[in-house]
Amino acid sequence: MSLRIAILGAGNMGGALIGGIVNRVTPASHVVATTRTPERAAELTQKYGIVATAGGNREAAAQADLIVLAVKPGTLSKVVVEIRDALSEQKILLSLAAAVPIALIEKLVVTRMPIFRAMPNIPVVVEEGATAVAANSVCTPEHRQIVEGIFRAVGIIVFVEEEMMHAVTALSGSGPAYIYMVIEAMIAGGLKMGLSRDISTRLAEQTVLGAAKLVRETGLHPAVLRDQVITPGGVTISAIHELERHGLRSMLISAIETATRHSEERMRALEAKT
Repeated sequence: MSLRIAILGAGNMGGALIGGIVNRVTPASHVVATTRTPERAAELTQKYGIVATAGGNREAAAQADLIVLAVKPGTLSKVVVEIRDALSEQKILLSLAAAVPIALIEKLVVTRMPIFRAMPNIPVVVEEGATAVAANSVCTPEHRQIVEGIFRAVGIIVFVEEEMMHAVTALSGSGPAYIYMVIEAMIAGGLKMGLSRDISTRLAEQTVLGAAKLVRETGLHPAVLRDQVITPGGVTISAIHELERHGLRSMLISAIETATRHSEERMRALEAKT
């Protein structure tokens, strides 16, 4: 029997998950989504062939085996209370709300049921996302397999202890923004040296994509791959010296540390409000 899935609050992230789920995880006829506007609902229906409605969270949850909370942290409490009487021990709840701990969701749900907390990043839109998932004690290997199938359809997935989710948010959740800045700077460097914007952009984006793919497919440490590019007295070592002089690695490490602490602060603020 095919899994019935409800995505509550299908914005960019929820919509991207639908794209991965339909036909690879379960048929379109077994997927329902809720949105804020009728226009967005119509767009999802036309694009994926699913049932999508503006509102109707409780009705969607009632007919689903797995409910995805693709809502913002500030509205999660309201949505969970709205669907609470449609939940049961036989269903799975999957939250995408950043910084909202599982304990808080359990408190709102009341029912003892499998609950997952996931941190996907924006490249799920192009099915190259990185997602980390934490689970409560009720979740079984079978539950994990179901959730793993959903996120494998849009990239890679790792399971972590929940206390590590703040670091995950800082590294892969916010990480695309750091890489966009690197790409932007590389393009600007090409422009400064006389390359056209189109050529600079194409070379920069492919260089980042190719470098990442080499790390993944070779399994080699990035430092080893970096050394393969360097020749004694060459162009690359001169550039690396400049990057090290300005503290590129230290800045990125500090950025992830700062973002982790901010994520922890957001969680404490949410807990204080609930």
